[in-house]
Amino acid sequence: MFRARRLLLRLASRPALPPPHARGYAEPAAGPAAMAFTFASPTQVFYNGAHVKQVDVPTLTGSFGILASHVPTLQVLKPGVVTVHAEDGTATKYFVSSGSVTVHADSTVQVLAEEAVTMDMLDLATAKSNLEKAVSEVAAASDEAAKAEAQIKVEANEALVKALE
Repeated sequence: MFRARRLLLRLASRPALPPPHARGYAEPAAGPAAMAFTFASPTQVFYNGAHVKQVDVPTLTGSFGILASHVPTLQVLKPGVVTVHAEDGTATKYFVSSGSVTVHADSTVQVLAEEAVTMDMLDLATAKSNLEKAVSEVAAASDEAAKAEAQIKVEANEALVKALE
């Protein structure tokens, strides 16, 4: 009992530590007001350090929007639609097959896609046909590697059909 009382007195006599600095929900984020956005695939650069208002991305952990001063993150893209909102309010949509998105603390954002095309370059009937072929490839696969490759095609084509419908 005496030890506990002595410990409590010692703790009570210490000065309180200041709370660690943390950003609250209602506080504006410190940092640049604009986002520098780069979006590219191996065959084409869509944006290179462009100032945009917002970017919406599909990732393996869910879709999310990125604004200036977003929390830094590194995510894996899944097949789906990347929407780029320009500062003038217009939005441009791209279909990506896979890739990565990196958000840095200085409000620079890079989306690197394995394949990316504007939505107007895609055709729903062709996407549905490709989906049917991919499903039949899964059923006809002779080994696990072939089955896995065919399943990737199915997932990409399902996302493509969903984006076009």
